Amino acid sequence: MPQRVVILGAGFAGTAVARTLERRARPGEVAVTLVNRDNYTLFTPMLPEVSSGAVEPRHIAPPLRALLRTSQFEMGDVESVDLERRAVVVRNDKAARSSRLPYDHLVIALGAVTSTHGVPGADSHTFPLKTMDDAIAQRNETIRSLEAAATLDDDRERRAFLTFVVVGGGFTGVEAAGELLGFLRAAARFYPRVESHDLRVVLVAGGSRLLPQLPQSLGDGAAQMLAQRGVEVVFGDDAAAVDGGGVTLASGKRYDSKTVIWSAGIATPPLVAHMDVEHSKHHAIVVNPDLSVPKRPGVWAVGDCAQIPKPGGGFYPQTAQHALREAPVLARNLLATLRGRATKPFAYKTLGMMASIGGREGLADIRNRFTLTGLPAWLLWRAYYLSRLPGRFRKTRVALDWALSLPFPQDIASVQ
Repeated sequence: MPQRVVILGAGFAGTAVARTLERRARPGEVAVTLVNRDNYTLFTPMLPEVSSGAVEPRHIAPPLRALLRTSQFEMGDVESVDLERRAVVVRNDKAARSSRLPYDHLVIALGAVTSTHGVPGADSHTFPLKTMDDAIAQRNETIRSLEAAATLDDDRERRAFLTFVVVGGGFTGVEAAGELLGFLRAAARFYPRVESHDLRVVLVAGGSRLLPQLPQSLGDGAAQMLAQRGVEVVFGDDAAAVDGGGVTLASGKRYDSKTVIWSAGIATPPLVAHMDVEHSKHHAIVVNPDLSVPKRPGVWAVGDCAQIPKPGGGFYPQTAQHALREAPVLARNLLATLRGRATKPFAYKTLGMMASIGGREGLADIRNRFTLTGLPAWLLWRAYYLSRLPGRFRKTRVALDWALSLPFPQDIASVQ
């Protein structure tokens, strides 16, 4: 009988585990079921470009049933995981039913969720940028703010609708701020009562620099590029409270804004945080070097919800680049376990990190040896992520989106 492998989550890691097992497993060796709440896998690095309209949403969301060859797909939310009886319960709200999936091996790849760190009002008055729905909602809210500003005569009200605050100085915050400013300025041409100088984008970073994952020089360069384009960058201040009229910082400074975008942190999903396994201080699942879960035979964890040790000490960062490399190692180790062979530890040296800050400018750190800024880094960012999109169809559609955005005006339709 084939070994039943259930994979929870179809992000970068979960999807890559399933596809690697399809390629490497012998006929009849495993029966793989991939569980996800959506029927697509989301290419999250391009979400800021979805919110700015540079890329169509469906073009970065390949359907899982088209990606998988022999694996089964189960759409729904994971209700519970019984590690003792080796079974997962999945709820499909549309069908109004729950199904029980027994397993021999379980791969936990549920990623991370947005965390507002308990800031009052942040959950109800900010727009995260973690899912496709988030990106579409943010885009629609931005357009509605422009439409509202175009009808108002009161200057104070108009300023609130034309002020956009991005909280968080990491990759998502920097890329979102840059893309947002570019979208606003391109869209302003359709609003005679909205001048480019009326538009205000504020980026709030809690630390003393942007992009702390990159060398200091690149973080400083990102701040300088954004400032030159017109983004106001605030350092060393955190959001203390958010309401329907704006955001108040810890310093007491207030920004009246109808659109506050939150990119100031992620957390382990509650289901993962409450599993009966060993957790890190941030509630991620502690795993062995081979990505197996200690004291839980047949259970594996990968991606953002796992704390993966580095050889020599420390832990790997939670990035898409690492998730894509961790997944094949996990799949090979799972098959090695089935075949009675020794597993191998995960070891990977990062290729570097990149960020696109809009306006055809970017930053790149290559293997901690070389740095690129400006147009070359932006082109490298686009080339690399285009190459990582699954399927020629998706690559072609995104490339066409980028090409068509150059000669044609910005699309300002607010479509739910």
